[in-house]
This record gives sequence, structure tokens and C-alpha cells, in this order.
Amino acid sequence: MIDLKVNGKDYSVDISSDMPILWVLRDVLGFTGTKFGCGLGVCGSCTVLIDGKAIRSCITPVSVIKDQHVISIEGVASEHSTIQKAWEELNVPQCGFCQPGQVISALALLKDNPDPTDADIDAAMSGNICRCGTYVRIRKAIHLAASMEKESINTDGI
Repeated sequence: MIDLKVNGKDYSVDISSDMPILWVLRDVLGFTGTKFGCGLGVCGSCTVLIDGKAIRSCITPVSVIKDQHVISIEGVASEHSTIQKAWEELNVPQCGFCQPGQVISALALLKDNPDPTDADIDAAMSGNICRCGTYVRIRKAIHLAASMEKESINTDGI
């Protein structure tokens, strides 16, 4: 049995320790928002957060995440609504397949850099491929989410 914490809940699963996190999430726990794209860790559609760091779940075995918290796209709504509001406001997705990985990577960026430049965003998001080419909207949504967070902090501090 392997114990996991996913999206704030504890799970015990009877799986092989070399099973990729992607398949644990999708096939064992039923979190199907995280997508399988290339299977090589280069397209970004399988990105999840492990203790706040963006990782490619298709190539990362579950044994790597002992005592760490996994956040998949399903866990974003409760913990990071600002990024979703920005994505919705700017109508970022077209087909939407890559968007779970895009959102997760954006969250990791904003956690480490709450006021990114265009160059910061391009560098952080370069490992996420969007076949629809929504990169400009993604960049704008990240800037919007950053400004929404700043505004929230300023409003809360008054």
C-alpha cells in the first residue's frame, strides 16, 4: 500500500511504486482532468503540483512523492480560484486539452514569482505545448491573475 495526499485528501492505494503519478491519478483515483499527451514529459499536459512544484506526472513514479502533497487540476478550484477567474475572463482555452497543464504551470510560476514579466512567463510556460496556439491569451491571463492577486492582497490589508 502507498499513502498519498491528493487535493487535500489522504488515500491509500495498492499499486506498484513505479507506476507513474498520471496513471495513479487517472486510473486509480479517478482524477481524469490531468491529461496524457506525449508520455515523454515534454508536452506539459500531464503537469501537476508536488508540494508547489510543477512536475510531469507521466514520467514521475509515485514512489517519488512520499509525504508530499499532490494537486491536480481538480484541486485548483478550491485552492487557486484567481487563476481560473483570469482564464475564464479572457476565454483562454480553445480545445482545452492542454489547459490543465497550462493552469498548473501558471500556478507554480505565480507561487515563485507573483509579478512575472513576459519573459518570465514565456520561460516558465515553454514546456507546455498548445496545439491551438493560445499562448498570447495564456500570457495575458497570467498577468491578469497576478494583478488580481495583488488587488486581493491590497483589499484584504485595508
